[in-house]
Amino acid sequence: MNRYLSLLIFATLFFLGCQKDQQGPMRTKGNDAFALYENHFLEELWKLNPDWATTVGYHKYDSLLVVPDDKSRDAMENFTKVQKDSLARYQAGDLTDLNRMDYQLMQNQMEYIDWQLSVLKDYQWNPTRYNPFGAFATILNEHYAPLPKRLRNFYQKMANIPAYYKEAQKQIKNPVPELVTLAIQQQTGGANILEKDFADSLKKSNIPAAEQKLMTDRAKLAAQSVRTYITFLQTIKNDKPRSFRLGKQLYEDKFKYEMQTVYGAQQLFNMANERKKQIHRDMAKLSRQLWPKYFGKKAIPSDSLDMIADVLDTLSAKHTTAADLQSTIEKQLPILSNFVRAKDLLTLDPSKPLEVRKSPAYFGNAAVASMSPPGPYDKNGNSYFNIISLKGLSPEKAESYLREYNNYTLQILCIHEAIPGHYVQLIYANKSPSLIKSIFGSGAMVEGWAVYGEQMMLDNGYEDSPEMKLMWYKWHLRSVCNTLLDYDVHANNMTKEQAIKLLTHEAFQQQAEAEGKWVRVSVSSVQLDSYFDGYKEIMDLRDAYKIKMGDKYRLKEFNEKFLSYGNAPVRLIRTAMLGKQTN
Repeated sequence: MNRYLSLLIFATLFFLGCQKDQQGPMRTKGNDAFALYENHFLEELWKLNPDWATTVGYHKYDSLLVVPDDKSRDAMENFTKVQKDSLARYQAGDLTDLNRMDYQLMQNQMEYIDWQLSVLKDYQWNPTRYNPFGAFATILNEHYAPLPKRLRNFYQKMANIPAYYKEAQKQIKNPVPELVTLAIQQQTGGANILEKDFADSLKKSNIPAAEQKLMTDRAKLAAQSVRTYITFLQTIKNDKPRSFRLGKQLYEDKFKYEMQTVYGAQQLFNMANERKKQIHRDMAKLSRQLWPKYFGKKAIPSDSLDMIADVLDTLSAKHTTAADLQSTIEKQLPILSNFVRAKDLLTLDPSKPLEVRKSPAYFGNAAVASMSPPGPYDKNGNSYFNIISLKGLSPEKAESYLREYNNYTLQILCIHEAIPGHYVQLIYANKSPSLIKSIFGSGAMVEGWAVYGEQMMLDNGYEDSPEMKLMWYKWHLRSVCNTLLDYDVHANNMTKEQAIKLLTHEAFQQQAEAEGKWVRVSVSSVQLDSYFDGYKEIMDLRDAYKIKMGDKYRLKEFNEKFLSYGNAPVRLIRTAMLGKQTN
């Protein structure tokens, strides 16, 4: 009877929420109905994508692994159709500002999934799509439930591994070679999770020995399926491999869905070009100022870029060692926290754990550093600051990485990834009452905040020296040149030689960093735009907010108000903070 009554109440509220011309109490009921609909929407989504659910901290479906076949894709296509129809029954103008944001995010996500399935079709050419190990690792590493329960879910989930990889082999046709290479790296790390990591966790549990034997036997079979998939990737006949380059039209479409910005891809590219020119001028001034300190009366090169490069190269010699890289980062974090508190830039939450660790093997080696936050359903989980291991690299390549992440830029990396960057922002996002904003949020907002945070720290006096300022400009060129690189490679067919020249000569990056960025741009698209796009939008918003608030403007108030909207696109946050409609 209670279940029936709940359904009746839901249906009544849903009906009221679908009525037009809502005023007063009717509008309130409409927003209440929309909140109920959001919960229903997410529940149906998690049934279709339990891996995603696990990684955002929703553990109801941890034991399930969906086989990526035609049937599961048809189910997802039907889901997006039903949800778009349901959303259309609401009038966005009748919702509160926060609910309207959710409405637009849900609508964009459904359209994006449709586009991926019907137009992009990367399930055919991108073997990295078949990587369930984030969910498996979450089950092992996070402490949201007793270890035996998590291990039994892990065991049940492994049952579909053979069917999962058998289907993956059927789906893949003419894959992108660069993505094949990355997939092999990821799968090799994934097999270790299924066998070694799972076995290590079992030893720590009180699960009976006979049951553990069943579990380890299944793990061996599952790992063998992964290795069979690796062999398939290594030996697949690929006479006409697809290029990793998206091409201009697909790039523009993907940019629209992923960035959710006021700018177009070409427009952002043009702004990045102008920003690069301005940064070069500012770096030249600082380099001339520093030249006598480091080079005495030695003649200054006639080419300003060569002069900048010489100063940067000298400063880059100051760096930690490969062995001390992780401990150096760990020591840096409390220094940043103390500065943020002293300058009253943000309220920090010391109760949320942050762990610096080697990047998991199933990530592959596409990025030097990253942040893995707790899911929005698992707000008290760990945040992980992931760092690529330099172990096994040649001395020359390790030295190249260390010069790139020298005593100056390593601090900026910590600002970007941790404090007040990703770690802090994503904790604020998890405090947002809207799950939709955290789950479907904007990568440009997330990355833009981290880039904005770098400048904010320096503007407020962090490590106030011309050396640090010059190094920050070099670091900031990463964000700018990420946009130039990504668009030029995917839409304009930039060659590797041209890309390396852009990164080493105009962005002053070390050869190892530039080579790594080429790998990254060949296995991803559009994501590299998010740094400069988000930064530009946030800076423009802050300038406008200063004008709006006048004498009442406070930096801390702006920062915390901005972060209160979760991971919503800056375009929508701007509308909420300025009270102006943005297209």
